[in-house]
Amino acid sequence: MGWWDWLTGKKSPVELSTPTLQKGLEKSRQSFWSRLKGLFSTRRTIDAQSREEIEELLLCADVGPSATEKILKELESSLQKVPLQAGETLLDRLHTTLLEIINRPFTPRESKPYVILLVGVNGVGKTTTIARLAYNLKKEGKKVLIGAADTFRAAAVEQLRIWSERLGTALVEKGMGVDPGAVAYETIQRASREGYDIALIDTAGRLHTKTPLMQELGKIYRVIGKALPGAPHEVLLVVDATTGQNALRQAEVFMQAAPCTGIVLTKLDGTAKGGIAFALVEATGLPIRFVGVGEKADDLIPFSPEAFVRGLLA
Repeated sequence: MGWWDWLTGKKSPVELSTPTLQKGLEKSRQSFWSRLKGLFSTRRTIDAQSREEIEELLLCADVGPSATEKILKELESSLQKVPLQAGETLLDRLHTTLLEIINRPFTPRESKPYVILLVGVNGVGKTTTIARLAYNLKKEGKKVLIGAADTFRAAAVEQLRIWSERLGTALVEKGMGVDPGAVAYETIQRASREGYDIALIDTAGRLHTKTPLMQELGKIYRVIGKALPGAPHEVLLVVDATTGQNALRQAEVFMQAAPCTGIVLTKLDGTAKGGIAFALVEATGLPIRFVGVGEKADDLIPFSPEAFVRGLLA
């Protein structure tokens, strides 16, 4: 299965990403999730004491209060409705519960060009994510165009220029201080005119507390829609997995500025918690589309809920 088929909804994520994801989750698996697994391996029911222990471990793993309470209630309800069957363990039931919470549907829209806008705060890895997306799609023979709409940071444009030259992908750039909406508009026009399969548009990192910058993001979104009705087809919120619960506030504000359709969770290999994925999905209702689990181009992988839960509890 190719990335393009997965992006456009023709197929589901394959388990080919499992070994990479398992490796990326090693820190998380060996910390709080290992303790949680140990707790579940010695019990077949959840009493008041074990509930408190489970709650503490989930909170320490960055699952967050809302998602933690939902996991516990769903697990208790499941056990009440259908007690553990012969050969089934409490860990099996936890696996099922976690999978139901993290697995959110995504309905892609077919279009040529297929336009993806990436948003997020400073330093979360938007530019690197774009380069990795371009790399993997170009490997499949797709015609990729990158729009450098981060016109506030010279290093961002230069970074994309280097990547585009290395990958052999086209780049639309207009220099520093230019209206980022103009860059986005020109990117879409060129992609449509020259038959590109996909357009990836970078934006400046902005603090979610800065209202004018957030309003500007809304303008970029509207400009893209004028350039190509129905676009952008995805607005990916890029989140650093190591930022913990602060990521929830970021997501809330960015979703108000531009209707996000999915999450890219970067630096997942750098945290010993990993539960922020559940917190984000529960708080936003958005599916996780990609996860970053390392420094190499191949370390950005399509998100498989099954592989993720299995990687935490393996």
